Amino acid sequence: MLDNELQVALQLAEQASISILNFYESDIIAEEKLGADNEYEPVTEADREASRIIVAGLAEAFPDDFILSEEEPDDVEKRLSANRVWMIDPIDGTAGFVNKVGDFSVQIGLAINGEAVVGVVQQPYLGITTFAVKGSGAYIRHGSSEPMPMSVTDESSFSKMTMAMTRNHMTHRIERVIEHFGFGNILRRGSVGLKTGLIANGECDIYIHPSPRTKVWDTCAPQIILEEAGGKLTDIFGGEMRYDRERLPNLNGILASNGAAHEAAVAHLRPLLTEFGRVRAL
Repeated sequence: MLDNELQVALQLAEQASISILNFYESDIIAEEKLGADNEYEPVTEADREASRIIVAGLAEAFPDDFILSEEEPDDVEKRLSANRVWMIDPIDGTAGFVNKVGDFSVQIGLAINGEAVVGVVQQPYLGITTFAVKGSGAYIRHGSSEPMPMSVTDESSFSKMTMAMTRNHMTHRIERVIEHFGFGNILRRGSVGLKTGLIANGECDIYIHPSPRTKVWDTCAPQIILEEAGGKLTDIFGGEMRYDRERLPNLNGILASNGAAHEAAVAHLRPLLTEFGRVRAL
């Protein structure tokens, strides 16, 4: 039903990746921009060019859809009145791009009536693409090889779980999360899409991001990929992730898992959230 949407998103992710890699091989100049949460974050010309490629391609293919990109202005009224909204992060993990560690991705997601239904996450440097359409499973492709199905683990014991976490510095809250849950192993990656992808592909079991600083374009594509692989993505309070809301930041954080112990993780987080002074944002 959404095969055309998926194919267009895959083609545009590839085009954007080619452009990004051209920038990656030269000197990268990072600037600062004021994000949707009124916090400053890095941006490069590669982000902007990749955004232009994807936005133009989607507008041509689906002229009646609303297109939201991290690098473009948001028309809130039009977005909220649209049934179909594309959500784009042209480079998720800009810090990994700037530092040339290869840890970044292109993310293109489609939400219909507020629900993520199509997702593409492509890693330009490694040539790895994960993708999904609601009801059709999740797949991973290395380069031009045949796509392979993705599937989560069934691990439900926290002490045996591998937690995906950021490459950036270890915060006190993340230290407390690791201590509180007693996770057996930690795997560090740079982008939200890459961390949730590790869960979808059975390499990790859980990802907990208490911060309110991620946005809808960070989670739309990764969510449908993870869920089609058998996992689950909610906020840290266990609430549903919706993509038809006015505010763009994920104020209630992210909890992504293989699904086997998701509700147990929500319950186990509650005393920590009280300790952190976190109250569910409405």
